[in-house]
Amino acid sequence: MAFFMFWEVLWPLALGFLISAAVQSFVSRDAVVKVLGRDNVRGATFATLLGAASSSCSYAAVAVSRALFRKGATFANAIIFEFASTNLVFELGLVLLVLLGWQFLAAEFAGGLLMIAILAVVFKYTLRARMVEAARAQAEKGLPGRMEGHAGMQHSMSDRLTSVSHFFYMDVASVAQDVVLGFLIAGALAAWVPNSFWQALFLTKDPALGAFWGPLVGPVIALLSFVCSVGNVPLAVVLWNGGISFGGVISFIFADLIIIPILNIYRKYYGGRMSLYLLGTSYLAMALAGFLIGSLFQVLGLVPAHHFVAAFQTPPSWNSRHSWTSWRLGWRPYWAGGSSPPAGSRC
Repeated sequence: MAFFMFWEVLWPLALGFLISAAVQSFVSRDAVVKVLGRDNVRGATFATLLGAASSSCSYAAVAVSRALFRKGATFANAIIFEFASTNLVFELGLVLLVLLGWQFLAAEFAGGLLMIAILAVVFKYTLRARMVEAARAQAEKGLPGRMEGHAGMQHSMSDRLTSVSHFFYMDVASVAQDVVLGFLIAGALAAWVPNSFWQALFLTKDPALGAFWGPLVGPVIALLSFVCSVGNVPLAVVLWNGGISFGGVISFIFADLIIIPILNIYRKYYGGRMSLYLLGTSYLAMALAGFLIGSLFQVLGLVPAHHFVAAFQTPPSWNSRHSWTSWRLGWRPYWAGGSSPPAGSRC
């Protein structure tokens, strides 16, 4: 099962990493710092846009965030950059499209923007100057976490092709472990954990209560999974098949930045108190954004029915129609939900 699913997302991963590498090679980190030095709407907007143009690896995003903070970006903008780097990037969107469908892709990006807006508001009213100064003092110690080499990468404008290739390699290397781990865990859970367990956990017998409970429990499951970045999407497929609410899937995907290893890196980078603060504020933003987006999509009639995703069941094959088959898997959840495929298409 794990291999079948990996086969289907191989092309979006490669394409996403290539696009991300090309964008990163054109963006100077020193230029990024210049526009992230003030806590205002402009700074938060640039942090979001530039983060979306960065790497999807959670560890790399955390390392780059500290590097920006040390160079002069505000703490709030550095964290917003970090969240955009893991939730608004190309490769994540393509994998979501292939494994879960366009509804999840739309909800992830809309919810990601909402989560960042919630974080910005929470930081504005709860983040104290003394906490930031203590975090800066800790950050200046330069304690190692993970993927600091990615944060330090810079290339000259005249070496563009080499720059793209280096960023591509670093992005692949940085997420490879988590992607493989995510697929293996997803395959094991799908094979060995009965759906009755998930249905009881996600309160599927009471849809109204389940819609509220899903966004609360989703981040907790992510925190305990130790899997981050694109690697948590296969686990999201398992949870969706098991009956978690639509908003619960979204909040679970958001929560790659509060897994236990990253919380430990926060402690090293910014101190124990700031680590706990980031855990609390991040969980609040993830759960609230997941619930609100899930409710909005429910009202608009965009939430697909629960179903078994084809990637779990379909053996890999290669033929002249392989590319079309892989792309079509992104729409298959929509068809499985009870609607007919577009006119002229064949299953």
